[in-house]
Amino acid sequence: MLELFMSLLSACWNPLGHNDGDGGSNSGSFSREGKDGLLWFRDLGKYAAGEFSMAVVQANQVLEDQSQIESGQFGTFVGVYDGHGGPDAARYVCDNLFRNFREISAEQNGAVTSEIVRQAFLETEAGFTSLVSNVWRNRPNMATVGSCCLVGVITDRTLFIANLGDSRVVLGKKVGNTGVIAAIQLSAEHNVNIESVRQELKELHPNDPQIVLHKHGVWRVKGVIQVSRSIGDVYMKDSRFNREPINSKFRLPESFAMPLLSANPAIISHPLHPNDSFLIFASDGLWEHLTNERAVEIVHSSPRAGSAKRLVKAALQEAARKREMRYSDLRKIDKKVRRHFHDDITVIVLFLNHDLICSSRGSAHEPPLSVRSALEH
Repeated sequence: MLELFMSLLSACWNPLGHNDGDGGSNSGSFSREGKDGLLWFRDLGKYAAGEFSMAVVQANQVLEDQSQIESGQFGTFVGVYDGHGGPDAARYVCDNLFRNFREISAEQNGAVTSEIVRQAFLETEAGFTSLVSNVWRNRPNMATVGSCCLVGVITDRTLFIANLGDSRVVLGKKVGNTGVIAAIQLSAEHNVNIESVRQELKELHPNDPQIVLHKHGVWRVKGVIQVSRSIGDVYMKDSRFNREPINSKFRLPESFAMPLLSANPAIISHPLHPNDSFLIFASDGLWEHLTNERAVEIVHSSPRAGSAKRLVKAALQEAARKREMRYSDLRKIDKKVRRHFHDDITVIVLFLNHDLICSSRGSAHEPPLSVRSALEH
């Protein structure tokens, strides 16, 4: 009965049947995975360059966050996709972005460059836009869903980070031999509540004085959406889709000639050094409640197993504190109502083993890893 129960939990976590390469608990690379209310987790697993921990907590009626880890001879690919307006865009990205990346890389003899990562994003955007066009007659609201997208690729001792929106990756870096660990944010965010992002939009749209508007204490593009870059949100990129029958709250009074949002990611390459200890990839739901420094300290000061789950719980405890309620009471609140207290939260922690990174690509003898968060919880 216990084996059957654990199998059911595994099916919930990995419903598409993706092989995680662990070979079960006998291989030693699998720790515990399961659920705790609306929280799902993989405490510890192995990937090509070390170990990882993963956790997701649901707040919306339907889980809008998606995420994945793919690891093999090419290196390691991590994606966190924070959907908004519904789950469809994030699911589409999770289905297609890594596949597009691998196909484009294969055309370049397996190379990984910033431009290849960028082209994977743009190809995914083009595919989703085509899908919206095809279903417009029957599902026009597909034009109003979008996803922030944070991707990390480790290959040849280099970490590529690509980002659209306000998810974030933070590096935990050892400071010499002091035992101190520094928190270094590697990703650039695209939320118009950041002054530099507003300025960027104003420079791109010099003839539109209302490109960003301040409403109810929050800055938004055209008074509608907070992020300036995403995959999807086609209604803000093509006037053909900013009309009836989409919901009136999304419709702008005037047409526009150029896209108001971009799917062109900000990309950095970071050479990995021996004192780079771990990476925290997380959707905005985590960073709304935890600082970079606090998140790094939690991971650094605790056992590796359960690191992602520990971060999620720390964020939930802070969300409860802000509302002057007990954490135990917050846990009793069901999905959908939970969204009034916190967002969906996805966390992936990658621990870096530099002995494995030395060749940067996975060994031919290692089974590939493919883990994807559940479509629905």
